[in-house]
Amino acid sequence: MLHDPNQMKLFPKLPDEALVQMQQFGTELHLKEGEVLFSEGEASYHFHVVLEGEIEITKQVGSEMKVLAVHRHGEFMGELSMLTGSGSIASAKAIAPSRVLRIDMETFKHMLAECSSIADIILTAIAGRTKDVEVQLRQQEKMAALGKMSAGLAHELNNPGAAAQRAASQLGKNLHHWQCLTLQLNCLTKEQLNFLVDIQQQATAHACTAPKLDPLTQGDKEDEITDWLEDHNVANAWNLSPTIVAGGIDTAKLDTIAENVPTDYLDKVLQWLEATLAATGLINDIEQSTTRISELVKAIKGYSYMDQASLQEIDIHQGIENTLLILHHRLKHGVIINRKYDHTLPKICAYASELNQVWTNLIDNAIDAMDGKGELTICTYKDKNCVGVEIGDTGIGIPPKIQSRVFEPFFTTKGVGQGTGLGLEIVYRIIVNKHKGDIHFESKPGDTRFRVRLPMRKS
Repeated sequence: MLHDPNQMKLFPKLPDEALVQMQQFGTELHLKEGEVLFSEGEASYHFHVVLEGEIEITKQVGSEMKVLAVHRHGEFMGELSMLTGSGSIASAKAIAPSRVLRIDMETFKHMLAECSSIADIILTAIAGRTKDVEVQLRQQEKMAALGKMSAGLAHELNNPGAAAQRAASQLGKNLHHWQCLTLQLNCLTKEQLNFLVDIQQQATAHACTAPKLDPLTQGDKEDEITDWLEDHNVANAWNLSPTIVAGGIDTAKLDTIAENVPTDYLDKVLQWLEATLAATGLINDIEQSTTRISELVKAIKGYSYMDQASLQEIDIHQGIENTLLILHHRLKHGVIINRKYDHTLPKICAYASELNQVWTNLIDNAIDAMDGKGELTICTYKDKNCVGVEIGDTGIGIPPKIQSRVFEPFFTTKGVGQGTGLGLEIVYRIIVNKHKGDIHFESKPGDTRFRVRLPMRKS
């Protein structure tokens, strides 16, 4: 059976003589099945070696508990976070009755200094594990972000899609009714028909261009029209009045219609006019819905830069706007967007789809900080030989004591399982390492601003 040399480096087995040597430095623990050795986020944890049994290492990622490793005899637990004092990035528990050697941090450092052969094995594995976990979780972070974005887009596409479907269904029924009414008006004179066509065109134009009335005014006008229709024995008066009001037809215009058509045709004429206006409204609904779907599809393509080279000249504003459209499902419940763009900025050469990950993470974090309600301000500006982008929010702010750590891998202010702590690390890597730019921030309660600077020319 072949063994993966990388896995052997990540999870080396310490020889029995090393275990005997290490026992003078530690304390032996006896764990029952299911007993927790240490928990994710624990501020101070220790180095552990499995003497007997099985210890499972897990990390909460969103709603999923991800198993990172299972350690057995001679294998050990400890990451770089243990040496830096930044807390455990994972949890450990016994999945079988186990014996574990615990070595506290100060003693562990002393042991490494005295036993160089053991130190080489342990430190190489610790560094490799941290990198391996980071790679796994970075991929998990991308997949989680893609999942959230897909769910949001599905919701955004579903609304106009359902609206278009409803309108198309109603339009089919409406057109059948309208055709029947049109045939019944064939007995009218040419002058009367021309008069009705003029009324219909005026009402259609009004319905398409006039601003919507406030609910109180709309209700009053509908009541007035309903009374007129009932006085003139028009059937379904309450059902016709909203569409007639939307067409800008008042009682004076209804009087004019009544004067120009035979009394026994008035009911059919008004039914025909309402059906015509309703059909126009349904067509407008379908057009607006399909336009919205087209905009979303265009934004998705622009956001991911499908079928385009990864490094290319881009307009920074287009990427930001596509990101805002993609995140609309999170913004629409109470976030006010203030745009302060300098549209004279030149295009820059950048990895466009990765840059959109930056805007997504920064805006998504801002929405979280504001709990979905507040002001999001996005500014673009020229800063010497760089394009600057500032993303500010009115959220709770970042506490001063942790501001120096926000770009660290695995560091997060969110609860266990709510974030991997890689969002801002990814932002930093894309801006600084990939684009040779820089990013910094200022934060206090009610005013947090992340500032990104990107070179105008790719070096």
